[in-house]
Amino acid sequence: MSIDYQALAVPGVQALSPYQPGKPIEELARELGLDPAGIVKLASNENPLGPSQVALEAAQQALSELCRYPDGNGFRLKTRLAARLGVTASQLTLGNGSNDILEVIARCFADAGSEVVYSQYAFAVYPLVTQAIGARGVCVPARDWGHDLEAMAAAVTERTKLIFVANPNNPTGTVHSLSAVEAFLEQVPERVLVVLDEAYCEYLTEGEGDSLQWLTRFPNLIITRTFSKAWGLAALRVGYSISSEAIADILNRVRQPFNVDTIALSAAAAVLDDEDYLQRSRAVNQAGMTQLDQGFEALELTFIPSAGNFIAVDVGEKAGEVYQQLLARGVIVRPIAGYGMPNHLRVSIGLPEENRRLLDALAVALDEVYQGAPGA
Repeated sequence: MSIDYQALAVPGVQALSPYQPGKPIEELARELGLDPAGIVKLASNENPLGPSQVALEAAQQALSELCRYPDGNGFRLKTRLAARLGVTASQLTLGNGSNDILEVIARCFADAGSEVVYSQYAFAVYPLVTQAIGARGVCVPARDWGHDLEAMAAAVTERTKLIFVANPNNPTGTVHSLSAVEAFLEQVPERVLVVLDEAYCEYLTEGEGDSLQWLTRFPNLIITRTFSKAWGLAALRVGYSISSEAIADILNRVRQPFNVDTIALSAAAAVLDDEDYLQRSRAVNQAGMTQLDQGFEALELTFIPSAGNFIAVDVGEKAGEVYQQLLARGVIVRPIAGYGMPNHLRVSIGLPEENRRLLDALAVALDEVYQGAPGA
């Protein structure tokens, strides 16, 4: 008699579909017999500059400690972060990427009797963690591809425990002003925790970090950030949250004690001193955003103006075929039909030559698929 192990899983997990990351370069090379060196990956919102030399040197030095467990409290990284952000180390919680923090928050504060509010077209991890813990997800329809903050505040009930807000949002790139977010926070009851996901905040041209001023006024606010994007450490998986000391204390009870490894801790602490790298990341992103915006306009494609390091571009009802044509030409982007956006592809900002390669390949792919304009 065979056992149905899926039936043994808790109900929320039974119905889950695994998170689908961007296709790796090595996988595409194997599938299509392409030279990995000739493949351009613009699928996962990674930093096209490569890692900071300062971070690389710190990681190399940390290798001699591989036989020892990491610092479970992340003292050095927390000290550096606290000084940079103007908070105390006791307000910080470290995670294996900010995804880890999002899951820990859900596990700490929601359960099968809870409701969790998030927006349509928002980061896929919000409904995933909600469903995994058995809570009820309340997906609020978007407004102009972004969060309808007023509607999200109105969706709060007695059962609501958490609200996830991404600013800027992934995958649409939409962003709300500080005043809009502040007005939203004023409407949310203090018993409901608001998770402000700021994974892309370093790319904002103004207002970066200003949300920290709200932590005293809104003790129910948790801000999450990451080293994976502008800081260029995606492979090392380092994220963190800033909250009240009381909330951080709860999160640190549940997170795994060694959830950030020694190499990651060392590289993240070091890269905070590399301000030049951060400024170059921003400059490359701004220039690349302009290049792709203009390129999409030249191809007569509509796109969602983005405040992140990516753009969602509408390539028509045959977006899946366009995606496959791009793969055949060694260009990896991200289909986002799983986000309810079947006509869009999400394109990460690359180096100038990578952006040009994408635009050239896209022009050919569109012609192959549509023999003219998308939707024709």
